[in-house]
Amino acid sequence: MNPNLYLNVPADFDDSDADSQVHPVARLLFPARTNAEAFGLAQEWLSVHQNVFLVDVSWDYASDEPNPITLTIYFTFEIEDEDEDD
Repeated sequence: MNPNLYLNVPADFDDSDADSQVHPVARLLFPARTNAEAFGLAQEWLSVHQNVFLVDVSWDYASDEPNPITLTIYFTFEIEDEDEDD
């Protein structure tokens, strides 16, 4: 996997308190030439990340750019448990 796609969450992050309503949310941009291409890039990325849960999406259009369409996805994620022996 590309290390630039990893999300780092502090080891002491704890969202186990239901009252806190604190949940890690991330955003990822998919610039493309067409809407279909942007969706294809997002689908490809999401298909290899089983612990990612899509929350929302947004679109942006920037004229005079090589990739004028930008699909932005907002997502939450579940961190895989590390071995208990560590």
